[in-house]
Amino acid sequence: MPSTKKTLHFISSALVTAIAVGLLGYGMSAQWAVIKMDCARGGSDLYNGSADITLGLFNGILTRTSCPVFGNVDSFEVITVLMKTTDTVPAVLQGLVVCLLALCLLFSVGSILISLYNSVSNPYETYMGPSGVYAFSSLSACGGLVAVIIFALNMILTTMAETLVENFSQSIPLDLRNKRTVADVGLYLLIPYIVLSLGAIGCIYAYQSAAYTHKREQQRPTEDAPKDIMMF
Repeated sequence: MPSTKKTLHFISSALVTAIAVGLLGYGMSAQWAVIKMDCARGGSDLYNGSADITLGLFNGILTRTSCPVFGNVDSFEVITVLMKTTDTVPAVLQGLVVCLLALCLLFSVGSILISLYNSVSNPYETYMGPSGVYAFSSLSACGGLVAVIIFALNMILTTMAETLVENFSQSIPLDLRNKRTVADVGLYLLIPYIVLSLGAIGCIYAYQSAAYTHKREQQRPTEDAPKDIMMF
């Protein structure tokens, strides 16, 4: 059986990762960004309309005012709508974000299982030991960070928002400008997810560091003994 100290450290790691999974699961179902744009009919200099997009990973809501007609609210599936357009880059990037986060969930579950296994047994230093927690938690943190970067680039550098608005314009040409993007709760929840994934690594590292220090202290009396006594 493992020591009480080891059990506590590995259970703490599993608990921290479980909280991270809960945050990520909620974040994936929440809204990720709000995008606002000024709108005018094609060829007109009068930007008296607006288009607001509340965007999640899977679904979104588009609210239009005089863009091109007054008072339209449309719900849509993000990737489905984007795949119908000629520019598939936003759809591919959105799908990549979803896939990365799904992998993050899988890696986090793997970290939890390995931590729980180590809390009740003494496995060898293999992928089922601390190195497994390091690997899975590191992949979770890195995957979450890459997902944040890709999502932000998709919002800022591509014409994803404009494409979504034009898809519901009933084939009426539009001019869109002054795009403003504000991050929402789903995107923000990835930050504590990344921090908690790294925290799980910290729990295991603290145990290994304490175990190594204890081992060195046990060896020190022999190392510090006088040479003549050691020879005797």
